[in-house]
Amino acid sequence: MPNKNIHFIDSKTLSDWLAKGIVSLFDVREEHEFAAQQIPGAIPLPLSSFDASQIPTGSQTHIVIHCQSGVRCGVAAQLLQESGFSQNIYRLEGGILSWKAAGGQVQIGNV
Repeated sequence: MPNKNIHFIDSKTLSDWLAKGIVSLFDVREEHEFAAQQIPGAIPLPLSSFDASQIPTGSQTHIVIHCQSGVRCGVAAQLLQESGFSQNIYRLEGGILSWKAAGGQVQIGNV
């Protein structure tokens, strides 16, 4: 089944969307990874306990999923699509590693 609603974005696009407040960013890394560092504004949703119902449907914001390097967010995007989610799903290409390499800020936070 083609992934017509799953798209890649780069760190600059995510940064622009965050600045405009038009993104809901979900981090599918595990809790200890999220606690160690996170993109400001990200919502933890670990892949190991992924629940597609936690992603808002009908949202006016872009739904972006990210992980460490871009692999797990692909699994999460597929699970989300298989659950019947029909909106566009955006994956941060290269994950938080690319975000940091592009100069994106991270913060240390609590889960």
